[in-house]
Amino acid sequence: MGLLGLIPLVGAFVGLALILYSIFRYKDKLLFLIGLAGIVFSIFIYSSLFALTKTSTVKTALAQFSQQSLNSLSRNLEFYKIEHGHYPDSLEELQKDVMFAPISDPVAKFGAHMAFHYENRGDKYLLFSAGKDGIENTIDDLYPDIKFDSSKIKFNFIKRKD
Repeated sequence: MGLLGLIPLVGAFVGLALILYSIFRYKDKLLFLIGLAGIVFSIFIYSSLFALTKTSTVKTALAQFSQQSLNSLSRNLEFYKIEHGHYPDSLEELQKDVMFAPISDPVAKFGAHMAFHYENRGDKYLLFSAGKDGIENTIDDLYPDIKFDSSKIKFNFIKRKD
């Protein structure tokens, strides 16, 4: 059971069980230390992962992923307008129509506004990410960046003649 202590999170629960066994059943100090080591190992792994997400390298990678998601979301919004004649009132409305539309911002801070910022402005829309700092209207905000040539789109469908 001590080897299960090397599996993060599982190790914390196994460690707790080993500590309780060492105190109430076996009265063994070594078993207590193995259980404690499992708990400490899990705490170390998860705190390291948390600290890693705060590095600039990870934030830069998340910003690149966020940019790709914005570009994909912008395409989804345009196709929604083609199908319905108007832009959706919210990203949640878009997601009802396009189930896998990426509306969550990867660089958003947990507990903050997790979706991309979207406003329907009639025949236009505002869509952006607050960027790495999480503050709107700063230099690191991300906007859709789509190079689009409408001549390359061909709709291959046949109209039924009645």
